[in-house]
Amino acid sequence: MLERQIYLIGMPGSGKSSLGRRAARELGLPFTDLDQWIEERAGMSVSDIFAQHGETAFRKAETGALAALTRARPGVISLGGGTAMNPVNRKIMQSWGSVILLDRPLERILSDIRTEERPLLQENPEEKLRELYETRMPVYRQLADVVLPNAGEYTETLSLLERVLKERYHA
Repeated sequence: MLERQIYLIGMPGSGKSSLGRRAARELGLPFTDLDQWIEERAGMSVSDIFAQHGETAFRKAETGALAALTRARPGVISLGGGTAMNPVNRKIMQSWGSVILLDRPLERILSDIRTEERPLLQENPEEKLRELYETRMPVYRQLADVVLPNAGEYTETLSLLERVLKERYHA
């Protein structure tokens, strides 16, 4: 049984939500997608929050959601790509859980990400994604307790994630 939250971090398109949801289901663990949690409480999509209230309001909601989830039964929590960039959020993650980085190469992300659903990638998506990658990856790597490569097949990465959750975190 998990004793602490497991936070999945990584770039947009790295597989945090799909792999996290599937691994949690296979292991009988609670799963939360932070963006979805925020959307349900706000009654609007992340894109609409960005458009109507701005990124600052979304980031504030993100920190509030992360703090609220510290009281939830330990499980797997998929975080948005920018969540780890806030020092307050990093402190919450380090204090209340363990952090797993899903490390997907930029070229793989570029080949299959749907940018129209990503508020920060609306203009010049390839250039913006490269900038985000260069800015975020050093922070992700420093924060991560475990780095899982996600350069191969989906099922291969899923098996690796499940194994880490079982062996390291006793899921």
